[in-house]
Amino acid sequence: MSENCNQNCSGCSENCAERSEPQSDFLEKQHEMSNVKKVYAVVSGKGGVGKSLVTSLLAVSMHRLGYRTAILDADVTGPSIPKAFGVKDKAAGSEIGVFPVTTKTGIDIMSVNLLLENETDPVVWRGPIIAGTVKQFWTDVIWRDVDYMFIDMPPGTGDVALTVFQSIPVDGIIVVTSPQELVSMIVAKAVKMAEMMNVPIVGLVENMSYFRCPDNGKDYQIFGESHIEEIAKAHSLDVLAKLPIDPKLTAASDKGMIELFEGDWLDSLAKLLETAEEK
Repeated sequence: MSENCNQNCSGCSENCAERSEPQSDFLEKQHEMSNVKKVYAVVSGKGGVGKSLVTSLLAVSMHRLGYRTAILDADVTGPSIPKAFGVKDKAAGSEIGVFPVTTKTGIDIMSVNLLLENETDPVVWRGPIIAGTVKQFWTDVIWRDVDYMFIDMPPGTGDVALTVFQSIPVDGIIVVTSPQELVSMIVAKAVKMAEMMNVPIVGLVENMSYFRCPDNGKDYQIFGESHIEEIAKAHSLDVLAKLPIDPKLTAASDKGMIELFEGDWLDSLAKLLETAEEK
């Protein structure tokens, strides 16, 4: 309790044990026909680290374990999820709501590119409109019987991040990093944001961790020595996976065939999410 407490809990933002009234709840309800059990956000402090790739691979990995999965593409100005899955159809809607597009293997997707007339049309919107669109992807889209939803977040800690963590009941976040030196600062920002929003961090995934030479089978650290273990230890986090630079994986994503990828890099993370306790 603050030393300046006036006992007026309704007008106070402090989260102390002596609160007599709960804080305001900004969580938005799912569509009445939706049923989403678990939600995980995939975040990064900067762009270009492979956040969308990790989101796609996670959804595919959980789907291969027999779960119904979905992806909410919250990167409104840079949507890439439909491209990775080779989705060309547009999302359909009616007076009751909007229906996500289902991929070849049965993963549900909602992205702004599924609403635009041309997928190359730029989204030139102000922050509040973008954030509102992401919120509608949760409230107006009919997500039927989804066991695991993964939210592909835009880079940084702006309007969309605030909207997602306040409006959607996120069970945890997965931080995607790369081996470069500046990752330490970026991870710290993501960790502090999660702490501020009271969202648990599942752990770290390092992308572009190494390149395995097909000629000699040796691993080469293209971006220099990794510091992910030190960073994880500094923040009391786990390193969940290390993804290589793999031309085949890149090709699968570019050709819209990410569902056919071969690799077990995220299997341990998928098992971790599978065995996680219910909220």
